[in-house]
Formats: sequence, structure tokens, C-alpha cells
Amino acid sequence: QNEEKWDFVLVSDIHEMGSEKEIKRKKFLDELSKKGFTIKKIEDTKLFYGVRAPQHIFWKYQCLLTNPNSRQRNSSAYQDVPVTTRIRVVHFILQNTVTSDLEKLHDLMKKKVFEAAFPLHKKEEIREILKKKWARWRVLFKEQPIEEIRCYFGEKVALYFAWLGWYTYLLIFAALAGVATMAAGATVFSSSQVSKEICDANNTIMCPLCDQNCSFWVLSDTCTYAKITHVIDNEATVLFAIFMAIWATVFLELWKRERAKVATSWDLYGWDEEEEELALQLINNSQHEPRLYQHSYLRSTIVLILALLMILVLIGIAHALVIYRAVATALFTQSEVSLLSQYADIIAVTTGAVLHYLTIVIMTKVRSHTACLAGFLQKPRTFSQRENNFTVKIFLFQFFTNFSSLIYIAFFLGRISGHPGHYVRIAGHWRLEECHPSGCITDLFIQMAVIMVLKQTISNVMEYLIPLISHQLRKKKKHPKKRSLMLGEEEEAEDPCKRQWLSNYELNEVNVFSLFNEYLEIVIQYSFTTIFVAAFPLAPLLALINNVIEIHLDAIKMMRLRRRMVPRKAKDIGIWLQVLEAIGILAVIGNGLVIAITSDFIPVQVYKYMYSPCTRKNHTSMDCSTGYINNSLSVFHIRDFEPHTKVLPEFKGEHIKEYRDYRNADDYTYTVQFWHIFAARLAFLILFEHVALCVKLIAAWYIPDVPQKVKNKILTEKHSNLRNGLRWVMPWKCQG
Repeated sequence: QNEEKWDFVLVSDIHEMGSEKEIKRKKFLDELSKKGFTIKKIEDTKLFYGVRAPQHIFWKYQCLLTNPNSRQRNSSAYQDVPVTTRIRVVHFILQNTVTSDLEKLHDLMKKKVFEAAFPLHKKEEIREILKKKWARWRVLFKEQPIEEIRCYFGEKVALYFAWLGWYTYLLIFAALAGVATMAAGATVFSSSQVSKEICDANNTIMCPLCDQNCSFWVLSDTCTYAKITHVIDNEATVLFAIFMAIWATVFLELWKRERAKVATSWDLYGWDEEEEELALQLINNSQHEPRLYQHSYLRSTIVLILALLMILVLIGIAHALVIYRAVATALFTQSEVSLLSQYADIIAVTTGAVLHYLTIVIMTKVRSHTACLAGFLQKPRTFSQRENNFTVKIFLFQFFTNFSSLIYIAFFLGRISGHPGHYVRIAGHWRLEECHPSGCITDLFIQMAVIMVLKQTISNVMEYLIPLISHQLRKKKKHPKKRSLMLGEEEEAEDPCKRQWLSNYELNEVNVFSLFNEYLEIVIQYSFTTIFVAAFPLAPLLALINNVIEIHLDAIKMMRLRRRMVPRKAKDIGIWLQVLEAIGILAVIGNGLVIAITSDFIPVQVYKYMYSPCTRKNHTSMDCSTGYINNSLSVFHIRDFEPHTKVLPEFKGEHIKEYRDYRNADDYTYTVQFWHIFAARLAFLILFEHVALCVKLIAAWYIPDVPQKVKNKILTEKHSNLRNGLRWVMPWKCQG
């Protein structure tokens, strides 16, 4: 029975005898045979080669490394290495075996000599446990079997699911806080004086929203929009933003503690990735010389230039979306369809958000090729370095793709559009958008809601359906040939390995970056959940719902729809931790800017304490924000419209109309109040960020990265090992 246990399967097309591909394949298999590998060939529509490594390779591995799974070893007795270790060692040797033509497996797969190489999903007890307790929808709200995941997929995959589970658990608290903030906005702050004044402003005539065939409008028309805005933009939002800054820190600090417990229980503290890679190189080739670290300033400069060019492309895409919104707003406003003209702003924002989502999808396809090119130029020494470089570049690329449009809406929309009589125009024709009288925060809310909902629903559906459909199609392709083989070659068809190898081959392909894509998806989601969360308090709730589904979706894909991933060892989540910490700092800055710049929180507070009726008399019964809307509007003389402006219907009578800004009526320069608000925004931003960052630092200091229990366990182990070592030291040697 042991003879039928195979570590890896290589798949090849059936090539003509004597052809170049057949010769290359034979040379590679001969190299494996020289190393003592057992090879079994099965022929179907493809050629399948089962590969099993000799036992002495694993003995060498145990000798060279202090294997956490076999610490108590000696020269005469070896424990069996775990299946995950076997697969990892065999995979390394397969990838680094060189033929007489100086070609490796990677080169041969590029030349179509081999089509695939994969370890097998086998019918073993642990796989059945995972299928029952993890890879099914019925166990949606049950704890993940992390230890079993580790034993089947290795430490790297297990750590990903442990981290994702921990993140999802802590999202419950963030989601509750977000829902409470929205509920407070809808109840406690629903009777807002600001929105009440907008709803009652029946006589406040506003400047037209476009230049051609647009009419003046009454401020009270936007009553509903004002009420929705105040549900998001209120005092509770400031507290929620500070809470989320603390939550992000506590999440990472608690994860570090959780990781320390996991790494200790899996005995990974003494494991070194570089040492393992060197050991595997020596097992594969005892004459191997290590590749030394190198750094080229020229290559780094080229990579930097490439990165800057890509960022410029993404900024260009953001500009294109700005142009679309400006043109769409103008066209929808002038539309004869009353629904389009009435809700021109909202429709332009929503369709702009959908277009932004489509650019994210398209640029995601482009990103990997660019990052691979940059990685090739840098030539990292180890796979870990290569992965880290790839991670940083891809994350930056995705971050700018996802957030460029949001940054424009949050910090530039309505602030660079000019004023009536002197608008900033695109190509001298289309006016840039203006903020709603209630502020721009609702635009940001809509943009984030559309992107998050589309991104999570569509990506999850596609993530599941594409592998499922692909798997079904591959199975259908095989069935007719199977029947003919059973008729013509019954003995071969009855080979117990054949069905297993075929069923594994029919599954979807995986690669070394399959897990990377899962990490990237969740880290980008974490960015949405933290960076602009002040504008979209429901982000943690959407993330929580998505993650509960995502965990089991990933489990089903890995267990039922994809080939087995090559298990990799790891003692943490790698560079992703630094990325998450950077996002935590950006979250403090981003939310501070949203409250200071995007929100109307600061202008309202300045009005209350400097310009409201409360500053002149002691009005205990009056809301101090009374009169804020009228105070925040500036007057404009119709005679100062640009010559080509055409207003419908033709206006007669009054010569003054209003717009949202703080400008003087005579020369349209900024008022003193504008500069007071500007100073208050700046002061709030500095204060908010310093307080939030101090709280983050205190939280990081207060919660130790490694629990005392783990530290004491490591200390006790070190002491015990040293004491055991002391017993072997001869007394005369010490005396000498």
C-alpha cells in the first residue's frame, strides 16, 4: 500500500516519439531517477507521471534542520516527516532540478513539455474532517479547525485563516459601533436645525447648476438629501472615527498576541526561512553555493520610474472619472426626462462610482504583469523577498486604483470649482461639480457604498462560479475518453491511482500567488473599512458579512474546486502586517481629513461659537446652529454671469441669487469667516491626529505583543535545552 503513495504528479501531452518535447521530458525524468525518485507512468488523454521521493532525502532534511515535528531524533531513528513537509521538499527539488540542457521545470512548462505539476488531494482522515467541519455552508458560524488546516495545507495557509477569523471576530465590535452611529444619526440627530433650515428655505433661490438651459432652483428642493446627509454627518461620526482609529490598533496588537500563541504551539519560534531554503538547496545539490545578496541602484531607479508612471496612469484615470462626472451632471441636468434632470447629481455620482468599479476590475488585470516586470528587474535573492517586493508593489497599485477617485471626492470636489461668474472649466466648456449645500460627505458615502457592495458581491460570485464552471467543463471533457479507455484498455483503467490522478487534474490550477490574491482582497477591504470610515459607518458591517461568507467560500474552493496548494511554512503573515500598520496610520490621517475638510462639522462649530445668536445673547432655549444655512450662503449678482450663460426661464425681477461659499457680495473675495473656518479645520486636524496617534501608541504599549505565558514557555524551553546540553559536557573539559 505504501508503494501507491505519491508525492507529486506531473502531467504532459502525448508527444511524438523522438520529438524535441519528448526528449526534453525524458531528460528531466532521468534527472529525477538519478536522485532516487520513483516514477510511475499512466496514459490517458494525457501522460501522468507519479513521483515519489526516496526516504534518505527526508532524513537529510531532519539532520540539517531542527524540525519542529521531530525534535526528539537521533542518528539511528527517524520519525516520518509530515505530509506537508514531504510535499514542500519534493516541490522544491522538482522546481530546482536542472537537465543537461540547463533547463528547470519552470522552463519546460513554458515550452509546453509539461502541462502541470501538483500534489494530490488524497482520501485521508484529515481531509474528510476539513470537508465536514470547514468546507461547507452549514458550518458558516462555527469556529475554524485551524490545527487541521495546518496539517493539510501547511502553516502559511493556516495563519491566513487564523488571521482572517480573528479580523472577522473583531469586526463585530466595529460593525456594532458603525450601526450605532447611523442609528444615532437617524434618531438622536434627526431633528437637525441645519436640515430643518434647508427644508424650510422656500424663498432661498440658488444659482443654476449648469450654464445652458438650467433654471434657478429653490434650496428646499434638496430637503431629503439634507436629511440623509445629517444621518452620516453629525457629532457621533467624530467619536466613531476616533473609535475606529483605536480599534485598528487594538486589532493588530491582539493579532500579534494571537500569532505568538499559534507560533509557540506550532513550535515555529526557532524556525528560519532562509536556513530552510539553504538546507533544501544542499539536499537537492550538495555542491550548491549560496546566491549572495545584491543591490543595484540602476535597477531600483528603473523600478521607481515604472511605479511613478503607473501612479500617473492611475491619476489620469481619476481625472477621466472627474471629467465624466462633470459632463454627465451637465447632460443629465439639461435632459428632458424629469427624473434625470431632478436627480442629476445623484445619478452622476452613482454612475461614476460604477465606472470607478469597472476601472478597478480592468486595472486589476494589468497590475500583476507590471509587478512581475518590476520583480524581474530587481532580481530578489529568495522567494520570500520576491513575494514581499511583489506584495508592496501590487498593494500600492491597487490602493491608488481603489482610492484615487475617493480622494478627489473627499478633498477636492467643490473646492476647486470656482464660483458663479468665474467657474473652473474642463476644456473651457464643462463646469466642475459643486458640493451640495449640505456638504460633499453624501457623495463620498454613495461612492464607497457602490464600490464596496459591487466589489464584494460580484467578486465573491465570480470567485465561486468561475472555478465551479471551469471544473465542471474539465470533467465533461474527460468523460467520453474515459469510456473508450475502459472498453479498450480495461487493465490500465483499473489502476487505483488513475481515477485519483484524473480527478485531481480536473480541478482548477493553483499557483504560488493564489494565497496572495486572497490576502490582497481582504487587505483592500480593510482599507475601505478604516481609511474613510467616517464617511461610511456601515463599511465594517459590510466587511463582516463578506468575511463570514469569504472564509467558507475560500475553504470550498481549496478543498473541492482547486488542486492542492503546495504547503509552505511561515511563523507570521509576513509583510502584510507592516501593510496593515501603514493602513492604520493612513486611517487616522484619512478620517481626520474627512471630518476636517469633507464634513460640515467644523463650519457648524465655528458658526455656533463665533457667529450664531448664542454669542450675542444668552439664548438657553435656542439651538445655537440657528441661521447657519443662511450664514453659509453667499450672494451673487445676475449681471456678473459669464456671457454664454443661458438660464431658463428668463429671469426677471431680483438681481441677487445665492450659492454655497464664504465670499463678499461686491468683489467675491473670501470673507473673514472663511479664514476662521480654515484655521479651525487645520487646528482640528492637528489635534485629532495627535490625539488619535497618541491613543494608538498607548494602546500598542499597553497590550504586549507576546503574552507572558508564551514568553515564560520559551524561557523555560531555553533553560531546559541548556541544562540538557550541560549534561553532555565532560567535567575534565570544563576543568581544563
